Amino acid sequence: MITLILGGARSGKSRLAEGLTSRLPEPTTYVATMPASVIAPDLDLVARVAAHRARRPATWRTVESGPYLAAELAALRGTVLVDGLGAWVAAVPNFDADIDGLCRVLGERDGDTVVVSDEVGLGVHPSSDAGRRFRDVLGDVNQAVAALADEVLLVIAGRALRLDDPSRVQ
Repeated sequence: MITLILGGARSGKSRLAEGLTSRLPEPTTYVATMPASVIAPDLDLVARVAAHRARRPATWRTVESGPYLAAELAALRGTVLVDGLGAWVAAVPNFDADIDGLCRVLGERDGDTVVVSDEVGLGVHPSSDAGRRFRDVLGDVNQAVAALADEVLLVIAGRALRLDDPSRVQ
C-alpha cells in the first residue's frame, strides 16, 4: 500500500505520516531525504530534525537518502516512510528527478510505503527561475506518486483531507 501525504510547511504532514506508519508492520525504515550537510549549518533545521527523531519509535531504522532515492528504496524491505519528496527534488542536480524510476520502485515494493511531500502549488509564485523549476518538478512528482498511491491525504493545520482520484469521481 502506498500513502501519499501532502501539505504545506508546518502543516503537520510529518507527524501524521509518523502516526500512520507506526500502525504498519515492522520492520520500519525512515528515509530522510534532506542531506546532513544542508541541516548542519541551520540551527532551526537541527532542532526540527531532532524533534522528528524524538517522535519516532526506537525500533525504526533511519537511512539518509541522496539524489538516488529510487535505487535506495529498491534495497529496503518492510515498511518505509519517505520524508520527503521536496528535499529529494532539491538535492537532485538541476532538479532532474527520476520520476519514472521512483514510481516504478514504489509500485514494485512489497512493503507499505508512506511518502511525505510538500504541496507547493498553493504557495506564493516563486520569484526565481530555479524556484519556478523546483515548483514545477515537485508538482510533477506529486502528481505521478498520487496516481500510484492507494490513498492521498492533504494536511492543513494538522487536519487531514482524503483526496479522491478524479477518474473515480462521478
